[in-house]
Amino acid sequence: MKAFQKSSLFMVLAALLVVATACGNGSEGSGEEMEGSVVVDGSGTVYPLMAKLAENYMVNEQENVSVEVGRAGSSAGFKKFLAKGGGTDLSNASRQIKDEEVAQAEKAGINYKELKLALDGITIVVNKENDWIDDLTQEEVIDIFLASGNKKKWSDVRSDFPDEPIKAYGPNENHGTYEFFYETILEEQPIRDDVSLQQEYSTLVDMVSKDKNAIAYFGYGYYESNSDKVKAVKIDFGDGPVEPSVKTIKEDGPYGPFTRPVFTYLNEDLAKEKPQVLDFAIYAMENAGETAKETGFAPLSDEEYKKSVEDLKKLKK
Repeated sequence: MKAFQKSSLFMVLAALLVVATACGNGSEGSGEEMEGSVVVDGSGTVYPLMAKLAENYMVNEQENVSVEVGRAGSSAGFKKFLAKGGGTDLSNASRQIKDEEVAQAEKAGINYKELKLALDGITIVVNKENDWIDDLTQEEVIDIFLASGNKKKWSDVRSDFPDEPIKAYGPNENHGTYEFFYETILEEQPIRDDVSLQQEYSTLVDMVSKDKNAIAYFGYGYYESNSDKVKAVKIDFGDGPVEPSVKTIKEDGPYGPFTRPVFTYLNEDLAKEKPQVLDFAIYAMENAGETAKETGFAPLSDEEYKKSVEDLKKLKK
């Protein structure tokens, strides 16, 4: 297992000044010219959604504001967000903030606001040349990744599968995706010790795409942007195989057991000090629904986004 590696920080730069009407987004726009920076880090799963929002904001709304979006992982992102003396402005997370992180925020005197961005579905992927799997049951997925599942070869899963070793991969402990998979799907039972856990999702895609016996899991958005390299497995939760998609990923829908909300957390104190931080947060929630669909996430209801925007506008001085 690799040790924590410092994540690369991706700075999205606006290259063009666009006289635009927000290209189909729902932004009302602040109507006020701003400058400065907004620093966002955290979940690699949420990264494609937040990076797209940042790009659109800089191109269409505020060309003099630089929004930097990192992908250290949910847990690593919270460490930066909760740093004494001022951490990041926003922290993306593919899980809710934990009790110990809440206590750390209280100790550091940091006031924050939880903003639910969209819904994601844990997606099981295999090599494109894998011709024996189209679907797995939820129990088969769990047994493949559990230490007690004793599934070393594909033929241990189903007798008509090849007598070849299973190569299992997943994100490491810095990621909320790992925590959701371990805590919710595996119900905190020990994961098999030969799972190759990686920091970067791009590494997971690369490893699965090169190994016919590989199987891995990550967010649906990451699968969708790499669907030319890996194959998604349909999951049978008891009523027949379900393909992960923006339509099936819903908390009470057919892909519900593998569905989870994704968030960003706003430092309220920094938002009050820096107008561009609050302005970007409002823009993000006004446009999260449409951008979610473009980046492989299922949107929330219009009412949920409207409520978040109304709450954020109350922070304005």
